This record gives sequence, C-alpha cells and structure tokens, in this order.
Amino acid sequence: MRQFPNDFLWGVATSAFQIEGATSADGRGESIWDRFAATPGKISDGSDGKVACDHYHRWREDVALMRWLGVKSYRFSVAWPRVLPTGRGAVNAAGLDFYSRLVDGLLDAGIEPFVTLYHWDLPQALQDLGGWPSRDTASAFVEYADVMSRKLGDRVKRWITHNEPWCISVLGYGNGEHAPGHKNWGEVLATAHHTLLSHGQAVPVIRANVKNAEVGITLNLSPAEPASPSPEDAEACRRHDGSFNRWFLDPLYGRGYPKDVVEDYVKDGRLASSALPFVRDGDMAAIAVPTDFLGINYYSRAIMRSDRIPESQNAPRTVHPEPERTDMDWEVYAPALTRMLVHLHTDYQPGPLYITENGCAYATGPSEDGKVHDDKRVAYLRSHLEASLEAIRQGVPLAGYFAWSLMDNFEWAFGYQKRFGMVYVDYDSQRRIPKDSAHLYKALVEKNGLDVELAA
Repeated sequence: MRQFPNDFLWGVATSAFQIEGATSADGRGESIWDRFAATPGKISDGSDGKVACDHYHRWREDVALMRWLGVKSYRFSVAWPRVLPTGRGAVNAAGLDFYSRLVDGLLDAGIEPFVTLYHWDLPQALQDLGGWPSRDTASAFVEYADVMSRKLGDRVKRWITHNEPWCISVLGYGNGEHAPGHKNWGEVLATAHHTLLSHGQAVPVIRANVKNAEVGITLNLSPAEPASPSPEDAEACRRHDGSFNRWFLDPLYGRGYPKDVVEDYVKDGRLASSALPFVRDGDMAAIAVPTDFLGINYYSRAIMRSDRIPESQNAPRTVHPEPERTDMDWEVYAPALTRMLVHLHTDYQPGPLYITENGCAYATGPSEDGKVHDDKRVAYLRSHLEASLEAIRQGVPLAGYFAWSLMDNFEWAFGYQKRFGMVYVDYDSQRRIPKDSAHLYKALVEKNGLDVELAA
C-alpha cells in the first residue's frame, strides 16, 4: 500500500488577489496589482482582478467545495489593503471581519485555516512611499502581521509570512513582469532583504499573539541540473542555484547571503562592492529566527546550459528536458521534487516541510458531457504525489501537500489565460465545475494514499 502518514495534511491553496475580486468593496484600499492591471499592456489579455472568482461574495460556496473534496486544510492569503487600506495605521473593520468569517466557516466545515500574510498584493500607498526597496515597508509588514495574528490567532495556529520572495523581488522589481513593474537590479536585492527581514521580525510578533503558533515562510525553489558534465554547465548550474535558491535559503538558516553569489553580482556590476548597503547590524540574526516549518512551491526543474561559450564548444548534452510541458511552457518532471526535498532536509534541516503549492496549467474545458476531463492534470498530480511519498520513504519529514490551485483564477500577468485549478471556473457565470483531477484528489484524500482508480 502506498500510504501517507496518518497525520498528513491534505490541502488546497489560493491567493487573495487571484480569487477574491471585490477590489473596491467595503473599504478595501488599492494594491500594486490593481494599479499594475490598470496599466495598458501589463496583463496579456487586458483583464484585471476586479471580479476574478468573486470569492469575496461566494466564499461559502467555495468552502463547500473544499468540504466535498475532504481536504483537511486550506491555505489562503489575506489581502493586506483589505485590512489596512494604506498599509498601516487605521484598520478596516469590514475587511478584517471578512477573514474572521472565512476562518469560522472553515472551522465549521472541519477544515484548518493555514494563513499566508503576503502573497504579492502590497498596498499601493506603501509602494508610493518606496515599496519593498524601502526598509520602512518591513516595519509596516510587522504591524500588519500584528493586526492579523491578534484578530485570528485564537483560531488560526499555522502562519506563513511570505509567499515566494524570489518572485516579489525579481519579477516585481527586476524584470518588470509583475507589479509594481520596475526594472532595477539594486531594488531587487534590497527588496529581497527587506522581505526576509520583515519575515524575521514578524515571527516573534505572531508567536506572542498566538498560543502554540506554527510559523514559517514559503519559497519557490527551482532545483538545477547541468545539461552536461562540462565545467561551463556546472558553473551555470551553480549560478542559478545561488541566485534562485541559496540567496533565500542560506540567510533563513543562519548562513548569511552566499559569498559566491555576492562575488558574482560584484563581477556582473550588480553590486558596487561585497558590502551589501541594505544590511544593518542585527539583520541577519533577525532573518535567521527559528521557524516551525518551511513551505515549498515546486513546479519545474532548471536544466542549465552555459551561455558563456558557443554551443559548438560545449560538451554534448546528457540531460534533456522531458517532452511534456504545461501551458506555462514548464517541463513536467516529478523526480526533481523528491531530490529537492531530500536535499533540503539533509542540507538545511528546516524541520517539517510542506509542499505549499504544486500544480499545472492546462486549458481543458467542459466536454459535451458537461464534465472536465483534464487527463494531463490527473497524471501530473499522481506523479508529483508519488514523488512526495518517495521523499517521505527517504526520511524527509514532509507534513502536508497543498494542491495549486483549488480553482481556476487570475494568473497574474497572464490574466485568465492560464488555468491551474482542479475546479473549472466559468468566469461569465461564476459556475464552478470540479474537474476529473478534483475527483481524483477527493479519492486520494479519502484513502490517504495513492492506490486509487479514477472512475470512468
């Protein structure tokens, strides 16, 4: 029998801006994603998050879907500007009450709330004052964490400070693909630091407000493999691992920023010197605050081929991408998930690990029978849960798995063109249709194992 541990936490995940809609309802302030989506040319289909999945009004229906699925936990994020419209100061009671009602509804359904405080929707008022490159935003985040943990801490025990600092910094401030759409490498490194610093400063605040709190952070990690045994490909792999993975993992676990990556940035002209100008005394100790778990978002591996020598001078490729790719053009390769989890456990020893996001984008819609036969997502779920179980067999303390996503939603700069959900959303009618993958997941959760056949 391919069974998971009895206390394994099966869940689904969403984020506020992607599903809530109601962006101007009940006193909510503007976020950087509201501003970004309103800027012509930023969202590929010209859409925005004003309605999204209308979860703000339909949350009871969505909780009922989760109850039908049988999941034990729901990972959702709070919209910072819904609670603190200008980022700090006066609390918007209506916004705070929305999340309180949601938590009560989840608990009534037997579903544990797993709260992410920041999933990219910074209040625009804070961006106008400098955003994440400004150290003041870190202190504003700590105030926000205090407000939320005081309000929900009597019912919510598990907290994630930030979702994917790499995306916050690189996509938001480096290449401009995400809000606020800046292209400034100096802002990237300052943003990464202040995000990590705000995490470290918020953890003790949450602990003080929440009895028996479990607090962690979620990183999106991209395990790297060299395309060949050549030294050049090994160097490309080191660079990718350093900037994408170790730049965030190392400081969180007391190692500071990796010196080899600092040297890379100096050589590349991204830093004037190895003295990081945004780091102050005590920062690194604050960032390395002990946490209770690490959340991992895994979608694909990175096969690294050097671009520093001509292809003809490099060794022949020995690692090739798999042919199956999602609508995001991401390779489907589950074994890298096992290897990554084992590496994290043995090298960093972060304690319990949660897969806080794992999923795939495929555009499959309803067939003539009215059902959604998303065979590729079914296969993806099976292979990645098999990889998860293999990590557990190898001694990794993997405590839970959150499928991304509960339902189709606003996929950031792609708008509504990419569908990650296990539940199909008709955006015109807001009708929800569980896909075959949802039926599979329901059966997996019920059996707490992989020996499940999907009914025809």
